[in-house]
Amino acid sequence: MDDRDIVNFNVGGTRFATSKQTLTWVSDSFFSSLVSGRIPSIKDSTGAIFIDRDPSLFASILNYLRTKDIDVKHHELTALKKEAEYYGISPLVNRLSLCCELMSASCGGVLFHGFIPPPELSHSDADPLEAFKCKHGLEYGEGAFHSIPVSGKGKALRQVTLIKGHHNWIAAAYPHNICIYKIRERSLWHCIWTSPHMEQFIERLAINAKAQSGTSKESTHRLVAASYGSSVRLWQVTSAGEATDIGNFNLTVCVDELLFIGSQLVALGKSGKLGVWHSMSQHWQVQGVTPITSFDVAGTNLLLGCRNGSIYYIDMQKFPLRMKDNDLLISELFHDVNEHAITALSVYVSPTTSISGNRVELAYGTHQGTVNIIIQHPETVGRGPQLFQTFSVHKCPVARVDLSDKHLLSVCTDYNHVRTWSITRFRGMISTQPGPLPRASFKLLSLEDVDPLNSYRAGNHVGPYGDSSDDQQIFVQKVLPETDMLYIRLAATGHTVCLIRSTDGSEITSFCVHDCEGSSRMGSRPRRYLFTGHSNGSLQVWDLTTALDLYSKNETVGETPGGPTASDLVSMLEFCDVSNSRHTTPNVSPSPSLLRGISQRSLTQRGCVSTTSTPQSPLVSATRPSTAPPNIQGSNVP
Repeated sequence: MDDRDIVNFNVGGTRFATSKQTLTWVSDSFFSSLVSGRIPSIKDSTGAIFIDRDPSLFASILNYLRTKDIDVKHHELTALKKEAEYYGISPLVNRLSLCCELMSASCGGVLFHGFIPPPELSHSDADPLEAFKCKHGLEYGEGAFHSIPVSGKGKALRQVTLIKGHHNWIAAAYPHNICIYKIRERSLWHCIWTSPHMEQFIERLAINAKAQSGTSKESTHRLVAASYGSSVRLWQVTSAGEATDIGNFNLTVCVDELLFIGSQLVALGKSGKLGVWHSMSQHWQVQGVTPITSFDVAGTNLLLGCRNGSIYYIDMQKFPLRMKDNDLLISELFHDVNEHAITALSVYVSPTTSISGNRVELAYGTHQGTVNIIIQHPETVGRGPQLFQTFSVHKCPVARVDLSDKHLLSVCTDYNHVRTWSITRFRGMISTQPGPLPRASFKLLSLEDVDPLNSYRAGNHVGPYGDSSDDQQIFVQKVLPETDMLYIRLAATGHTVCLIRSTDGSEITSFCVHDCEGSSRMGSRPRRYLFTGHSNGSLQVWDLTTALDLYSKNETVGETPGGPTASDLVSMLEFCDVSNSRHTTPNVSPSPSLLRGISQRSLTQRGCVSTTSTPQSPLVSATRPSTAPPNIQGSNVP
């Protein structure tokens, strides 16, 4: 072999040497173009061609060119595939693409429970074509519509921004519409009602508890409320999809929280306004209060943590009977001795809990970072709740606290730093010996856009989720604002239970954990589900009960052993010519010239537009996960 046939490389500081024959057996690759001089090269002081790439991945690529075999044991398939794409090694790209497809759960793994397609939403756009494109994520080109990633205005119009649940009902908010879904037998979700288009951007959403109607024990209707700015709009929706617009109400300040306590609608403004609508009297009442910094609900009691260090409560069950001069009866429960702002509240709800009675257990966090427990037991009646213990473990304001049967946890604003303690009880009461014991410390990194939507935090709340008597409370961690992944983590320890990944690669824009009632069959029990809303307007349902059960048995969640490994699969495909067709069975991709002139409906039915691609062009598909990493600035499509 002549020395002129030897090519030297300097890849990220590591030197390689190979022959021109090895580099050029794949035509139209990066190396064949480099050797032929079709593309310029940079050489170091020794004359070696410099390539600024990962040398370890380059070694695997070079070994494939030498032997037509690839070792995937020491590299991730995705990283290896990207490197093969960079060098234009099309046979290897096709092989690794198939491996990545088979290793991913494109139809959903063991935790995937269901898919709810995007609803038919009304638009007020002046241009009907633009409204159609925003709705379907379509763009017209070369004689036919083809799917494109939704971005900009179309994305803002279609994405699910808020999800709320009650019993077997789910309310999903889009920027200008609300959809109500109801579960039926065999776990089928049906859209029973879609609200008219609202000009304002929906910022808060609530769906009510069981409402009474006439003499029936349980009504078949629900109350659905939405807020934007200082306005609150309320509907009554029946299970048959018939809706009644009850009215519009004004809090006079921006609505920061919207919730139902029983059949009463409550709107809170942190600047110091409280609005209550009662379903029996049909009366809306607004009252000024001390600026609100936190709240919690215990039964029919609403507790308010305020900036002045006081904790107030309102017994909603006695409203509107106990009204004096059209004022709500707001009673002070406790006042912080240091007068620190109460930034987080949690009441331990047990069968004997009574805020206005003789038993209270409550945890609260302050702006200075302290976590306090106050208690009132029967033997302390007459003196009010007393400070039980204080923890000074945070340097930043406490954003959330949760006092449950077995644990106390707090979350501060320092990248959602979580501290947890184990609690022992004697006859249902917190035991003083040994008292709360530290258990875990971890962080729940969750980044936000520089200018997020007003509904973003309400629709992407980290938690904790689960009943206070439940030992399996969880956090839902969304690391990036534009991502298709969620981490489900145990609230007590921070351990990861499972990873949720969108089945179609669409961005997760909101989520909600909700316990749905079991079926009417005997022995059924409520199951916990995660509902994820997506940028394409769809919802996906995930079975967290199964995830927690598998985790408690130390079984791997979402992975089923058996079958060929990635390495085995790559070896099996050595003598196969793998194309970029995404059909589930071998199928000849039609020529692009034949696609022109065919109607969009025909193309969609045949699956030609979004499911096939020529090997030379990048594939853009609305039904497959993207291999591009999450991008905070926006998803880039090649």
